[in-house]
Amino acid sequence: MKTRVWLDLAAAGAVAVAFGFAVAAPPEEVQGDFVTIMYVHVPSAWLAYLAFAVTLIGGIVWLLTRSRRWDRLAASSAELGVFFTGLALVTGMIWGRPTWGTWWEWGDARMTTTALMFLVYLGYLGLRRAEPDPETRARRSAIMGIVAFAVVPIVHFSVLWWRTLHQPPTILTPDPAPIDSEFLTPLFVALFAFTLVYASFTARRTELARLEDRLEEIEEPLAETTVEPPSLSAVEDV
Repeated sequence: MKTRVWLDLAAAGAVAVAFGFAVAAPPEEVQGDFVTIMYVHVPSAWLAYLAFAVTLIGGIVWLLTRSRRWDRLAASSAELGVFFTGLALVTGMIWGRPTWGTWWEWGDARMTTTALMFLVYLGYLGLRRAEPDPETRARRSAIMGIVAFAVVPIVHFSVLWWRTLHQPPTILTPDPAPIDSEFLTPLFVALFAFTLVYASFTARRTELARLEDRLEEIEEPLAETTVEPPSLSAVEDV
């Protein structure tokens, strides 16, 4: 419990520091102050990748061990991944309006594949809610979590494989695009802060999932308990 509290405090402090760096960062030559949204948009996208990678790992380990904790981790991380993917889409639209002149462009490979990834993992969460049996739910979710991860590299490399409005990868790519340290430093600080937020939220959500499983175990035998109707003969005797 104390570890989670300290993680929460560290995440909150890191977000405050990242906000300070973002505010102090200079405007970009072409985009001006609109570039500030990069410090939310880019970390959100990378945290979505990380969250879905954890879902992948959790599913694989569950198939090997059948340990419920790995299923809970996979599910919790997927929820956070969907949240960060949605945040990346929204901030990308806000960023794209002044820079591209449009809120959404279906011809852009990165935007379209990111939307696809969002829908795929919404389907993953829907699958989990549709199956009441814990064992079956965990098995099917593990398989889907493994298969669904195939969309993540497609999203990341889409800007290299197809013609697109979106700029190419800036950091994790064989030929990174140059970026000035005045922008790179706040970006790395934001990435670190968002990672701590993800770790904090995942720890809390996983604990909540553990309590939900425990409640489910308690309610199951109660639901199977039958109540005998009163005997009419006993009533007549009275």
